[in-house]
Amino acid sequence: MERIFIARITQAQDDVAHASFSAAHEMLDLPLLGTVDMERTLRNARSIAVLGIKPESRRDLDAHQIPLYLQKVGYHILPVPTRYPEATRILGVPVRRRLIELPAPIDVLNVFCKPEEFALHVEDALVLRPPLVWFQSGLLELSAARRLLDAGIPVAEDCIGCRRASMWPSIEPFEAQRSAAGSRTP
Repeated sequence: MERIFIARITQAQDDVAHASFSAAHEMLDLPLLGTVDMERTLRNARSIAVLGIKPESRRDLDAHQIPLYLQKVGYHILPVPTRYPEATRILGVPVRRRLIELPAPIDVLNVFCKPEEFALHVEDALVLRPPLVWFQSGLLELSAARRLLDAGIPVAEDCIGCRRASMWPSIEPFEAQRSAAGSRTP
């Protein structure tokens, strides 16, 4: 039986942490999405491409556990690993090696790779033009974020799994994910 360990923090701790991130980004003059917009995105999103996802052989790492949690609460996860050339499927879904190979429009591009690895994918992200590029906490690549923002692509930085787990209901899909699941073909 698989277990998912998602760090849950109190709302007060979350607000303090987000305020610290916001203050740091204001100094860098980066207009990142705030909490309300991140939560609105998660309520309405159906598909999340995960750049830098880890395969089942690395299931103990956050870059596998968080996408697994997101899949279990109803999001369609599109895996784009930056390593592990032997992986052909992750979370039961065929992998793509480049963002521009994704089979359908996506709602969120979740960046789960190191900043220097994302630099290799920024051009594809600009071509893909996802509605939101969401960097995992601590993985924001400043020059790439500026390029995305200059191109009109919103950017967020936060733990997408923690943000989703802080929303009620934390273990069930929202309406957008429930309706998407009924329209997807295996």
